[in-house]
Formats: sequence, C-alpha cells, structure tokens
Amino acid sequence: MKTILRSLLENDLYKFTMWQALLHSHPNTQTEYSFVCRNTPAYPLAELRDEVNEALDHLCTMSFTEEELAYLRSLRFIKSDFVDFLTVFRFQRRLISVELDGDKLVIQAKGPQVHVMGFEIYVLYIVNELYFRRFDAEPLLAEGRRRLSAKIEVLKAFSKEPARKNSFGFFDFGLRRRFSGAWQEEVVATLAREIPTYFNGTSNVYLAKKYNLVPIGTMAHEYLQSYQSFGVRLRDFQKAALEGWVQEYRGDLGTALTDVVGMDAFLADFDLYFAKLFDGLRHDSGDPVVWGEKAIAHYEKLRVNPNTKRLVFSDGLDFDTALSLYRHFADRTMTAFGIGTYLTNDMGITPLNIVMKLVSCNGQAVAKLSDAPGKTLCKDETFLAYLRQVFNHPA
Repeated sequence: MKTILRSLLENDLYKFTMWQALLHSHPNTQTEYSFVCRNTPAYPLAELRDEVNEALDHLCTMSFTEEELAYLRSLRFIKSDFVDFLTVFRFQRRLISVELDGDKLVIQAKGPQVHVMGFEIYVLYIVNELYFRRFDAEPLLAEGRRRLSAKIEVLKAFSKEPARKNSFGFFDFGLRRRFSGAWQEEVVATLAREIPTYFNGTSNVYLAKKYNLVPIGTMAHEYLQSYQSFGVRLRDFQKAALEGWVQEYRGDLGTALTDVVGMDAFLADFDLYFAKLFDGLRHDSGDPVVWGEKAIAHYEKLRVNPNTKRLVFSDGLDFDTALSLYRHFADRTMTAFGIGTYLTNDMGITPLNIVMKLVSCNGQAVAKLSDAPGKTLCKDETFLAYLRQVFNHPA
C-alpha cells in the first residue's frame, strides 16, 4: 500500500486549514464521518475490504517528515503550534472501521474530530485507486493521455480569444477521485509545463510542494456543519462559522463556501461585514449561472464592487463549462475554477462518485442542504426537517 500512500502531506489543503481552525477553537469535539458511494460501481466495492483495511493499517504507521513539516511552516497561514501538533500526530486505527453491508463498503470514522477528520481524503483515494486497479491500466492511460492533450489544445485555442476584464485560471481539485496517484502527478506536471498561464495550482499539498505550485483551498462543508452543534442558535451557525474563520485567519484564505443550507440562506447571513472581509465565494451545487448572478446582485446591493471579488466554481466542471462560465462573468467579477474528476479520472470509464461526510457532531446530527438533488446528506430526518424549517429551505 506504500504505492498508494506516499506521504501524509498528500491531502487537500482545506483539510489542513479546517483542521487548524477547529483544533484552536473546538479541540474537544466528538464526531462521526461516513463513507458513501452515490453511483453504481462496475463491481461491488465490498470486494476491496481487505485491501482497504491493509492500506489503513499502513496509514496509521505514517508520520510527517521534517521536510514536510518545514514546508507547512513556510505557508503564511499555517501556525507554528499546529505544526507542532502534527509533529507528534498519528492516525489511530481504532477510530476507523471497514465493514460490509451486502455489496456495499461501510467505512466509519468515530472519535475526536481533530483525530478523525483527516481520514477522509486518504480513504477516498485509497478506495479509488484500489477500484481502478481492477481494470487494464494501459488502454485507460492511453485514452487519458489522449484526452488530456485535447484539453490542453482547447485552452491553447482559447488563448487566441479577445482579452476580457479579468483573466482565466483554474486549479486541480482532483485528489479525492483520481484514477491513481501516478496519473494525478502526470496530469499536474503536464499542465504546469504546457499551460502555466492558466494552471494556477493544486489542492494536493504533496504535489504543490514537489512541483513548486500554489496549494489551493480554504473550507469545506464539514467546517460549517460542525457549527450546527457548537452551542450557538441554529439560525446563527453560518455566521458563527464565518466569524470563527475570520478570527483564525485574519484576512487570509478568504473564500467562503455557500451551499451548506443553500445560496439564499447563505446570502441572508453574508452581510456587509462578511462581504468586506472575505475575498469571494465558492460554488459547489445548483445552477452555476443562477448562483453567480445572485452573488453579483448581492455584492451590488451591499455597494461592494463585484470586480474586487472572486467567484470560484468547483461543481463537476469540465473545460467547456468553465470557459462558458468565464465568458459569462469575466467582465463583471474575477473568477476561478476548481476542476477535479475531469482532470484526474477522465479515462473513458465511469468514475466513482464517492464521498466521506460528517454525519454527527457532539452526539447530534448535522446536515447539508444542497442546492442540487442528491447531495443532501443527513442520517436524522427529524433534524433535517427542522433545519429546512429554520432556514426556509424547500424539500
């Protein structure tokens, strides 16, 4: 399993940034994370149980190297005491289990949030790589390379279009659902070499360090969801989470995620104070054009110039969609595009749609009310109904 797990640094940046924020503000939180496959695999994931267990055994023997810790210390928003914590940190095997439910793989991580939240991304790319090892790699890699070359040609052709007020740029967000570690590295290295003007970084901290790229990421749903259990009035959890982020990062990492209870409910909480403090917003569900228009209208209502803010799109993007969104918005606001599966698992076969989400915090359910069907996740229907009522979110 060493070929899958190369380094503890091979995680999405936002896991480190949320980890630091929650360690400082709520270090005693108890949580549960659950693995879910949203589509039907070509063969049962249950067949992977023994290999997943073996990989997790190996994960729990790993530690950060001095070189990796020094790299984290070099990031201006990572604080020294958090790196000191990572110096002695080890994943605890007793806190994660892999079981079967018929043909389904049941993976649960339970325990202190600062000890289990880090499992998520490793679990996802372990399952992905083990799954795709069941297929004949050579024809898939050949097809992947052909498609990657075609994508690069699309961007080279785009470079000939008339300039707009704000420039185009994208990031690699493909760690969690990649075909393999070797393939993601080939993709990242190729993009950095061939189209450096447009390729602005990667969420994979290991590859960012290796290729001297900008590591990209701020917050994910779990950060805001956790605040549903932190003793604030439920109606105020988003404002409390955003305020906690502001206090932790003091102007750094200023992209806020908007779809934990839907864009409309988010904007109701995103007042002038937050609009001035955050650099922009990230889209992750629902119609991206509708979302972007709402964001721009909200900034204009607050008399904030949208051209001073950035809209980051990251929901199932390909280059056609990203460029279309760019053309639509680029003269009115800055944009950026986080592209995942389309970059790291576009091989001619159907990728897995897998997630590992926070489902309970301090003994109570938490939930995400997505702007897209199929992304809402909660194990307590009563709490879900209550959350909908509080935020006037349609079922």
